[in-house]
Amino acid sequence: MKLWLLSFTLLCASNLWAVDISMPPTKSATTANVERGRKLLISRQETSCVLCHRIPGMKEGGEMGPDLSGLSQRMPADQIRQRIADWRAVNPQTFMPAYFSTEGLHNVAKPMKGKTILTEQGLEDILAYLLEVTKGP
Repeated sequence: MKLWLLSFTLLCASNLWAVDISMPPTKSATTANVERGRKLLISRQETSCVLCHRIPGMKEGGEMGPDLSGLSQRMPADQIRQRIADWRAVNPQTFMPAYFSTEGLHNVAKPMKGKTILTEQGLEDILAYLLEVTKGP
């Protein structure tokens, strides 16, 4: 009973159990492209997603972040989009980069100051790939 109570208390304290944060589609959602999304996900220069995540359809993949298999079966597109854009909205202690936000960032290299890692189109392209490859049978 004590372990259950401790677990419940930690969940409540972190607010992760009640988070329903989502981001509506951007204007670029209508031109989202699965192949461009795949290229962004494997790019170590642009996103480095494969360093931390196992992603369906990709040979490489890390284990630091969650496995993205079946992602679209677990959560709606608007929530996935928000998590890619800025996971800090869900978990302020995350080490995942804020790919589509500059809010609250410190010690940013001068060439990147005020710029997001992903463009609006890049965000939608990655989402398109993840929705396509994780939809299941």
